[in-house]
Amino acid sequence: MVTPTYNEAASIESLLQSLRSLADAPQVLVVDDSSPDGTADLVRAFRAQDPGVHLLQRQGQTGLASAYLAGFAHVLAQGAQRIVQMDADLSHDPQALPGLLANDCDLVLGSRYVAGGGTKNWPLKRRLLSRGGSLWARTWLRMPQRDLTGGFKVWKSQTLSEVLRRPIHSQGYAFQVELTLRAHRNSANIAEYPIIFTERQAGASKLSGGIVMEAVWVVPALALGIWRT
Repeated sequence: MVTPTYNEAASIESLLQSLRSLADAPQVLVVDDSSPDGTADLVRAFRAQDPGVHLLQRQGQTGLASAYLAGFAHVLAQGAQRIVQMDADLSHDPQALPGLLANDCDLVLGSRYVAGGGTKNWPLKRRLLSRGGSLWARTWLRMPQRDLTGGFKVWKSQTLSEVLRRPIHSQGYAFQVELTLRAHRNSANIAEYPIIFTERQAGASKLSGGIVMEAVWVVPALALGIWRT
């Protein structure tokens, strides 16, 4: 399990407790970008009681993609066979993890937009932005998956390693689209599993206008072959 954090002190302990309480508890790697709210200190304290929790602390806030890439490199080097990525703010329900892991596909997407999936406590603007983003990506990239912008995924290590062989171009949430596109173009077997995405109860969203605009131009760049995938 790889989960990036920046100022997630309000939720990180609950997330770790929920994950490590599962019947088949995953090893958890928190990739923290020097959160000023003490997120890393809370992870260290949790690890003192549970060695199944690990911390990779980096200097400065360098973005979602960079944090995930550092975490992926770390767990692949440790020999992980399946790698889960998820948010640290409890918007992804840890109780959905066994269902995602039960599927043996190369890549399993936690999907809000298949039967049984959905969102909770989202304002209309956010719902429209998310659905519009997935539709934008699906239209340009001609991909069958319905939720291309989500960040709750399970990878087989070989699939993820193949995806990461070339440099990643995007930095923000378009990173999620780019990685799934690469898996698709590599003929990976991709499944979607329904999840309910719940709006965070504490802390501040990292979604910004700049991140949205990046996704707007990155998707056509990927579709037109300006960037090699």
